[in-house]
Formats: sequence, structure tokens, C-alpha cells
Amino acid sequence: MNLSYTDSASRTSEFSPPEMSADSMEIDDSLYSRQRYVLGDSAMQQMAQSSVFLSGMGGLGVEIAKNIVLAGVKVLTLHDTKLCETWDLGSNFFLRQDDVLTQRNRALAVHPRVAELNPYVHVDTSSSSLDLSTDLCFLKRYQCVILTEARLSLQKKINDFCHFHQPPIRFIGCDAYGICVRVFCDFGDQFEVSDPTGEEAKEMFIQNITQGNPGVVTCMDSRTHGLQTGQSVLFREVNGMVTLNGTARQVTVLSPYSFAVGDTSCLQPYAHGGYFLLVKTPRTYSFETMEQQLSEPQVLTPDFSKPEAPLQIHAAMLALDAFQEQHNRLPNIGCCQDAEVLVKLTEENLKRIKIRVCVCVCRGDRYDGLRACIGETMCLELHKLRVFMVGCGAIGCEMLKNFALLGVGLAKSSGEVCVTDPDLIEKSNLNRQFLFRSQHIQKPKSSTAAVATLEINPEMQVDAHLNKVCPATEGVYNDLFYSRLHLVVTALDNVEARRYVDSRSVSNQKALLDSGTMGTKGHTEIIVPNLTESYNSHRDPPEEEIPFCTLKSFPAVIEHTIQWARDKFESAFAHKPTIYNMFWQTHSSAEAVLQRMQQRETLEGAFQVVKLLSRRPSQWEHCIILARLKFDKYFKRKVTLPPPPHTHTHTDSLFWQSPKRPPSPIEFDLKDSLQLEGTIDTLLTPDCVWTTERLRMSPRMFEKDDDLNGHMDFVASASSLRARMYSIEVADRLKTKRIAGKIIPAIATATAAVAGLVSLELVKVVGGYGFESFNNCFFNLAIPVMVLTEAAPVKRTQIREDISFSIWDRWTVWGHQHFSLSDFINAVLVNYGIEPTMVVHGVKMLYVPVMPGHNKRLKLT
Repeated sequence: MNLSYTDSASRTSEFSPPEMSADSMEIDDSLYSRQRYVLGDSAMQQMAQSSVFLSGMGGLGVEIAKNIVLAGVKVLTLHDTKLCETWDLGSNFFLRQDDVLTQRNRALAVHPRVAELNPYVHVDTSSSSLDLSTDLCFLKRYQCVILTEARLSLQKKINDFCHFHQPPIRFIGCDAYGICVRVFCDFGDQFEVSDPTGEEAKEMFIQNITQGNPGVVTCMDSRTHGLQTGQSVLFREVNGMVTLNGTARQVTVLSPYSFAVGDTSCLQPYAHGGYFLLVKTPRTYSFETMEQQLSEPQVLTPDFSKPEAPLQIHAAMLALDAFQEQHNRLPNIGCCQDAEVLVKLTEENLKRIKIRVCVCVCRGDRYDGLRACIGETMCLELHKLRVFMVGCGAIGCEMLKNFALLGVGLAKSSGEVCVTDPDLIEKSNLNRQFLFRSQHIQKPKSSTAAVATLEINPEMQVDAHLNKVCPATEGVYNDLFYSRLHLVVTALDNVEARRYVDSRSVSNQKALLDSGTMGTKGHTEIIVPNLTESYNSHRDPPEEEIPFCTLKSFPAVIEHTIQWARDKFESAFAHKPTIYNMFWQTHSSAEAVLQRMQQRETLEGAFQVVKLLSRRPSQWEHCIILARLKFDKYFKRKVTLPPPPHTHTHTDSLFWQSPKRPPSPIEFDLKDSLQLEGTIDTLLTPDCVWTTERLRMSPRMFEKDDDLNGHMDFVASASSLRARMYSIEVADRLKTKRIAGKIIPAIATATAAVAGLVSLELVKVVGGYGFESFNNCFFNLAIPVMVLTEAAPVKRTQIREDISFSIWDRWTVWGHQHFSLSDFINAVLVNYGIEPTMVVHGVKMLYVPVMPGHNKRLKLT
């Protein structure tokens, strides 16, 4: 689909990117680790060799520039011929008041702030004229051209040049007018996509394969395969019907648990075992030019309750283009004459379209653009807003930027944004948390982000905390704290924290705006008092844990061996040293312990301590011996020896059948590089676990992002060796790191998208909009799909015909100093017409008539 609409330090060049080496650069995993899991190394390498031309440094252009530089292209040229205006401060977060006062070119003004986002990207600028008379040959040096704030006639000319150039130059044209946005993409006639879905191919175990035409494959344990008709799967380790192994077959989906794979009638009967995985089949897409798409647009429909909206916006956008061509300007805000002309132009494109004109008075400040979208009254309400944002990572940085541009929480209006996050900045954060720079590493996220936010909008009041929001900090974030707020925004990365913040928001009747991302996917959820259900009203399926017996004796997939290696690390370098230290916290000296043991006293933990002390290495040779013994223990001696191959269980099925794999002990061989590396990693990881202090050990907490500490080396080697034992395909270090570290894949574009969607809902909350106006959103940028849905309505429980309640309702009874339990019961009866049958507080029974002595409590205050 070509069109989509939705509501919602270098040199200056004359169009000439610098010459750089074409050699593929090594990917800096400490910076790009989260993004690598989304895009893959091939795409990362291609981006690192790509040059991009971006024209128009308004609010939309600078947002694009930020995300492109964070992603890590080779060269980005920022082009603009306009000078900075006060208006720009409302949408361009890299412009400052001084840039407006000195009338700087917009590209030159934002250049240093864009360039410092990523030292691997060369950012240059151009202010040369770009119009219908410009020779476009300079574009041949770029792989992608992006136009913003460009007239439609110029977009069509440049698009034609890019489309028919060989090889085609990728072209993107995009515009933002108020709350309406359009994006057009043309990547040429033959654009191959190697991974059409972006989903990781998972191994699925097979229960049965029938002999027939077609043959039917059934998944084990009623697992859903998630396939679509037309896709292909690759078979491995199938017993009996061995001809299938190593072959790819196209599937026809029969049910969520079964699919057909063509004729299997001539194959040997299926015996047992085997698994399949999805084959990534490249797809080639053919893009039309802008000229073709403008007349017959293919548009995305994000909100299926308003299927006509995209085409209506398309017609209005074309009217804006026509107005600009005719009058050499855009319509004036609040001008009825211009509005009438625009409506007539729109009606020529699409009949019966209605455009509502927002009456707006321009004040010549940074909020004029916003004022034109939502009106003066709403702007003033945003200025007065008091927001509590929990979390200041990737989404938090984007939200603070949006708050600054919207004018949320201005000091002069008694507004405030309070943000809290206990975390420190790591290098891996810099790839998507754009408020942070390399000099900020190991500084607090919240206070650093607060300073950066005030640089965007000095009028804001930002209060930065370093607290975790949890029951332990309810003394700080108490009911009085919440009573001063207007709403709560979560920018968190875990469900437990979300549930707690949601419970506090509901109990204090505050709106909550939640969002999250995973790779190219994102979601937003809007929770409004008395209108919607809360976050805790629904439960995600619990995360599936790997059974202990599977980890210990029957690993079947690489995830099992990685988790086993992770557990071994925790046991050897964290758990045992911690137990050792706790033992000596309760015992004064080794002599005292020895004396008590001679007296045959039982000392908890003594055996483990003696064992650790007896094996403590005192010189380098001892370390080598220890590592060698560990190798034999893990990969030779402690192996569940398989029964004979054809042994049956009590149910008369084979013991060693899928997903169980019989192990093969490994004999140590110095010539085997994997064994040698594994032994060395076992040897080096516990370095400095023993301290110079006599009776202390220094536990090692697993840290995945430090490649010098040896932690990932140990896990990767141990996992690979165990995988070899059980004939499981070994994972590379990158995949092992993601699984062992439970890393959530992330890219800046998905984060920016959810923050923008949340900001739109924030405006609706502040405006007191009705239930139908609020939208939750789910999107996947890889496909692409965006779906807007109404929030789930709050559920009410009926007590009787005239009384009901929901999670948002509060019944308040006002007492006095001598207010008794009897007075309380009578007050409920008088105020609500309900006679309480019992009174409880939490799990405590205050008054239950059938309980002995409870009637005496009625007189108590």
C-alpha cells in the first residue's frame, strides 16, 4: 500500500554526501543491541552503508531525522531553505529561542543536536534551492529521498526521477497538517522484502503426520501453529516419514492445530518425533508512482468504525495542495474566506465532505500551531496540567518531548510534570532514549531527562525523582500526592509495576495512560475514571515457565539449554557466594565454627561453606583444574543416561521420542574450539569472586550488556555445549544474549509512535471527551497494520434496581470523634438504603453478627 492517512558536527554540502568506505562496519552491540533483534544484522549492515536525503526541518522533519540517526545510517543530509520562526518552537524540539532571534536556517540550527545523537552517522546540511527547475542529478548519490513540507508538484517530479532511476531510489513523501497526516512510499517496481512479517520462526513439535493426499500434520499438546495458508514449513528430525526431513512444504491451514502439506501417501508411515519451523520466503512488491496513487489511492484504514475517514482526509489534503499551488501559501488560520475556498476544492475531490473550522486567535508564540488544532481553552488546560509519569526510559523520553511541545505543566500556570525512575543511563539506552548522550552514562535517567526537557521548553515545571513506585514508597506517593494530580502516565517495561500504578490510580480516581512496545509492535491503553475498565480488569496469560525436569534432564530446544546455563551462572557466582557471606554474618570466626562442629552442633549452611573453602583456588593452576573438573561434571558425568533406544514406558510409548532427546556425554578434547572456549569461560568468569578479606566472597550479579565481564561468555559456551550433548541446533551469541538477558527488542520509531498516540488521548482526557472518543491502539510497523479500538467500558455490578457500583465508585461516610460502629452502620442505611450484614477491613472481620462478642463492638468508635 502506497498511501496511509491517520488522525491523530560536520560540514555543509551542496547536495553532496561525503565519500566513505564501502567496507561493512562492525555493529556496536553495546549501542545497537535492542535494535539488532528487531532488524537483524543484514539490515543493520545495509543501513550503515546508506545515504539519506531529508528535506524540510519542521516538526515532522526533525522527528524523522532523530529516528534515522538513532537507527544508524551512513550519511544523512538535512535540507531546508526556511528560517526559524517562533511557530516552529511548538513542534521542533531541536530548535531554541536563540535560533529564532538570530533568524538561523532551520537545517543549520538543528544540525548539531541531530548529529550528536549518534557518532556513527555523518550528518551534513544544505540550504540550496530545491524547486521544479533544480537539476535532480545530485539525488543519484542517495539510496533514499524523504520530502516534507514540499509542494505536491515538486514531490511528483522528484518521485518520478527516483522511480525510473536504475537502481530505483527509495522515495518517501510525507506531510503533517494539524492532526491530519499522510505518508506516501515508492520503493520501485521490484522491491524485495526478505522477511515479510518480522516474526521469529519458532520450532513446533509434531504429534502426528497422516499418510494421504493431502497429508495432515497435527501439533503436539494442542499448540497453535500460527501459520497461514500459502506459507511454507521446514521439517526436521521426523522418524518414520524421514523423506520429509530437510524439505520445505507449502501448507494449507485446516485448524489452529493442524495443516495439510500435500501428498504423503507414497511416503513411509510416520513413527514419532520431529518438528517444523516456518520458512521465511522473500516477497517482491511493486510500488506505483505518486501520480498513479493520487488518482486511485490505496489507503490503510486504522479505525474500522470510520472507514470513510482516510479517503475524506485524502480529499482534504489534495485540496490543501491545490490551494497552495493557486495562492502560493497555505490557508490562513481562522480565515472564513480561505475556509470556503478550501471546502469547495475539497468537494471537487470528494462530495459531501464536512470540514469544521476551529476559531483561533494567533498570539505569535510557540503554541500558535497547537492553538490552531485544539483551541485556546484546551491549550490553557494543558498548561495547568499536573502529570505524574512513572518511568523515564525510551517511552518516557518521547513523552517528555511531547509534553514540552504541548506546553504541559507550565510553571506560570501552576502546572507540573513529576517524573520518577530509579535507573541510571546505560550505553545501550542511547539508541532510542534520545534525551541522553554519551556524557550522561551512569547518571540518573529522570533528572537528566528533566534538564533536557527544560531545554526544549524552559517554561515547564519538571520535578524529577529517583524512586521506584511500589508499596515501599507509598509514604512519598500517598493519597495526598495523587489528590494534586490530574492524570498518570506509565512508561514502564514490566506488567507488575503497571498493575501497581493502575491500582493506585483507580483508588485515587485518576486517569491512566499506558503504552508499551516490543520490536515493531506497540500498544496504547487509555483508562478513564467512570468510563473505562482498568488495567487490572484484564489479565494477560501467564508467562510459560520451563519445567525443572525439562531443564535438568530433557532439554528439547535451545531456550532450555540457555536457561540451564543461566541457572548455573546464578548458582555458582551469585547464590552460593551469597549463602557463604550470610553464614559468616552469624558466626564470628572460623575457630568458633570449628569448635561448635567438634561439639556435634548442627550449623545450617556449614556443609556448603566447608565445601567452598576446601575448593578455594589459591593459585592459577588450581583455577585451571577447577574449570576442567566443572567441564566433566556438567557435560560428561551429570548426564541422564538414556535407556536402550526401543525402551517403552508404562503407556507402551517410546521413552526417547519427541520432544525428549537422548543425550551424548562429551569427552574433553583440546582440539575442539567450543570445548576449549567453554573451559576458559568457566575459568575466567568467577575472577575476583574471592576477596582479599578472609571470610568474604563477592557475588556476581548477571550483567548481559558488559562484554568484558565474561558473564555472557560463560552462558553462551555452557549453553552451546549442552545443546551439542542433546543434538540441539546451537544459537549464536546474539540470540543467546537476548534469551538469557530477557531483552525486549526495541526501535525508536515504535517508541515515538506510541508516545504520539498517548499524547492524542491525553488531549481528549483534558478536554473531558465522551467514552466514544477514546481509542486504544495496536500496531505492527513491520506489516504494516494499525488498529484503533474503543476502550472497554467499565462494568457495573447491580445491587438492586436503583443501586449499582463499579471499580471507580466511592461511598463516603462522614463521621466525628465519637463515631461508633453502630453509627457507621446506621449512616450507610440512611444514606444508601442498605443495611450492612457485616463490616470488614481488608482481611479483618470487624463485625459479623454470628461471631461471639461481635455485637459488643457496635459501641466501639
